[in-house]
Amino acid sequence: MSKRGRGEGTVGQRKSDGLWVARASLGFENGKRRRKVVYGKTRREAADRLTAVLRARQQGLPVATERLAVGAYLERWVEGVRANVRPTTHVRYAALLRRHLMPRLGRIALTKLQPTDLTTAYAAMIAGGLAPLTVGQAHRVLGTALRDAERSGLVARNVQRLVRPPRAEHRDMDTLTAEQARTLIVAAASDRLGALYALALDTGAREGELLALRWTDVDFEAGAIHIVRTLQRLPGRLLFADPKTAASRRAIPLGARALDALRRHRVAQAEERLRVGAAWTDSGLVFTTEVGTPIDAGNLLRRTHYPLLARAGLPRVRFHDLRHTAATLLLTAGTHPSVVAERLGHSTPSLTLNVYSHVTPTMQKEAAATLDAMLGA
Repeated sequence: MSKRGRGEGTVGQRKSDGLWVARASLGFENGKRRRKVVYGKTRREAADRLTAVLRARQQGLPVATERLAVGAYLERWVEGVRANVRPTTHVRYAALLRRHLMPRLGRIALTKLQPTDLTTAYAAMIAGGLAPLTVGQAHRVLGTALRDAERSGLVARNVQRLVRPPRAEHRDMDTLTAEQARTLIVAAASDRLGALYALALDTGAREGELLALRWTDVDFEAGAIHIVRTLQRLPGRLLFADPKTAASRRAIPLGARALDALRRHRVAQAEERLRVGAAWTDSGLVFTTEVGTPIDAGNLLRRTHYPLLARAGLPRVRFHDLRHTAATLLLTAGTHPSVVAERLGHSTPSLTLNVYSHVTPTMQKEAAATLDAMLGA
């Protein structure tokens, strides 16, 4: 190790992997010496990171030490990213880390975390009944957190990159057939939220996008709705937020059937509002509770969606599966993938084809039949 100035620590290159390591003493705490270690690919990088640490120390800011545990780091990290991610994303990150990873990895020193620690934790999560998909989600969140630790010089490497999570089993997509979709629309026509089902199957919009729709977002003259926000469920409250991605902010042309359903729904809502009187909340939403407030997605499933499917004699699919149904029916009918991608709010047609890969074989057969007809086979 090469010395720097007094109190500036030491910097040296590690022979095992060539990384540069910078160390400094941060004094004593509870009778024990506190040390700080940072890493860099070059001497300058390691030295600059150590200088930043010492400067933070002088300013009274908290500094991670060699004894920083994984749990303490993850707790600090998940709170630090709160302002940079969507509220629902932060809730999911916190749940995955606090419920599943911190109890199994939390006491390990961050600088001593090894790939085997991760594989052992993942195996325990699977043995405890977690689905491989959930373990994979936790794996990705951990990777993001450790990537930031690596960038900050807290660890020499992101060990998550060296580990493969358990392979998630393929799950067939649940969709309704065209006949079943027509049955649902007929069954929903007598429900106060019948127009919601007409729009879901006509547009393929996400549940949160439809529940956040306002009358000002409906253009009857142009025959379209504008998706500009979404309704999200957070612990104890509902929140209106920006759409999922930039491509999710879009205008979706409507068919005549969906437009008629919306017109009838507007009249019915006006009558409902008169009956309720002063108890009505003027939210401006297209789809509301009986008193004009936003609809909780969980309540929609329990009180309307599943009972409606049961009355219609249809499979117990999720509301989100109506989006899959709309996309599958469009692609099967030969609609160009780019058009379907725009309606769904996907960033690229390739994403649409990847999600709905089960439709591709049918499209290929129809393409072959079309060429046969055109070429006179």
